[in-house]
Amino acid sequence: MAERAGGPPAREVQQGALSRLFARLSQAVNWLLFALVFSIVLEWVGMVFWWPEEGLQHSRKMLTAELSYLQVDFRRSLVSDDPARFAQTMADRAYRILFEMTRLVDVIDWLVRPPQTEEGGLRVRLHQLYQPLAEFILAALQITQVFALRVAILILATPVFLLFGTVALVDGLVRRDLRRWGGGRESSFIYHWSKRSALPLLVTAWVVYLALPFSLHPSWVILPFATLFALCIAITASSFKKYL
Repeated sequence: MAERAGGPPAREVQQGALSRLFARLSQAVNWLLFALVFSIVLEWVGMVFWWPEEGLQHSRKMLTAELSYLQVDFRRSLVSDDPARFAQTMADRAYRILFEMTRLVDVIDWLVRPPQTEEGGLRVRLHQLYQPLAEFILAALQITQVFALRVAILILATPVFLLFGTVALVDGLVRRDLRRWGGGRESSFIYHWSKRSALPLLVTAWVVYLALPFSLHPSWVILPFATLFALCIAITASSFKKYL
């Protein structure tokens, strides 16, 4: 009887953990798609209001700048032996999956071709509608490649957060032991506040870097957020309760 009573709750716990894992993964994918759409819309708004003289060249310059960052400053990484090739592969796969496998590139080529003199029908009208939107569509394609490159750069920069977090954890535990043996006071408010701030800082670093409408060296985004993340880890470890 005891085994029967104890069986179902265990299965419910396992199912709950698995469902939470899939929920987190789907939420991460949704955030990435939202960031991609937001980046494209932001580029379109900039082409109309902020850099109308550059137009399509703005996204091309961003793509060139992101590639130069990889080739110059990301020569080594714990994630990949060749970071530039790793990022380029991610960008090519994203382009292939989103545009080639969906036949969107073929549709664009079909619309770009000028109609014949006596040709009529739907393609002529679609060609006329496509002409004023051509730069915006091509800019969306290029921003998608920029987005994929930035995701690759963030993946390559993940060891920075791990390194900063490990050092901060050790420092925080040492401070906790000093506080414990010295009879220092502890604050549950500071502990819970710093504990809840660590993960949002990681998410904010991804959102800010992916949504930038201009090219910026990744170090100017990754290092400040990695430092804040390490600070939260150090405060959490140092303010952890003295006795378990």
